[in-house]
Amino acid sequence: MLTTLNTAYTDTRAADLAWALGRGPVPALAVLDLDLAGAGLQLRLLGASHQVILEEEGGTCSETVACIPGSSTPLPLGVSKRLGEWEYEFAARVETLSHSSFAGRAQELLALVADHPNGLAGTFPGSPNAFTAMLAQRDEGQVRWRTWHAYPQEGRLVTTRTRVGVRMPAVA
Repeated sequence: MLTTLNTAYTDTRAADLAWALGRGPVPALAVLDLDLAGAGLQLRLLGASHQVILEEEGGTCSETVACIPGSSTPLPLGVSKRLGEWEYEFAARVETLSHSSFAGRAQELLALVADHPNGLAGTFPGSPNAFTAMLAQRDEGQVRWRTWHAYPQEGRLVTTRTRVGVRMPAVA
């Protein structure tokens, strides 16, 4: 699903993004509720990026990547945590692209997400290449999602990848 977010573009720089785990729902500009084989997943586009809330028998997991006022947790390159019975893995990457490469990549990603049943993308007024996009799937008992945060004024694209799955028992 592709939507235009009727708000000012609040993410000013890729470096302003912060990561948080376990925050409650924050006001969203667009929401997509998904049922992925028994896992309830809510993709939320914020005025300052994204939030994903996963609810399943094993509990709840909330991930927020946004410009969070007062946050002291910058966007990490990687995180691996145990959340009750779940394993949570997060990775982030920042790419710097030329103006023409950025525009092409932005339109490619928006096309991929816009027509996907488990995808949500929002563009910001003023630039067709200023967007946040999210895509989710369930695979072999794990829920995965990817996000893209575009900063055309910098030529930067922030990509995140998350996996949440049941912790595998140790092999004796």
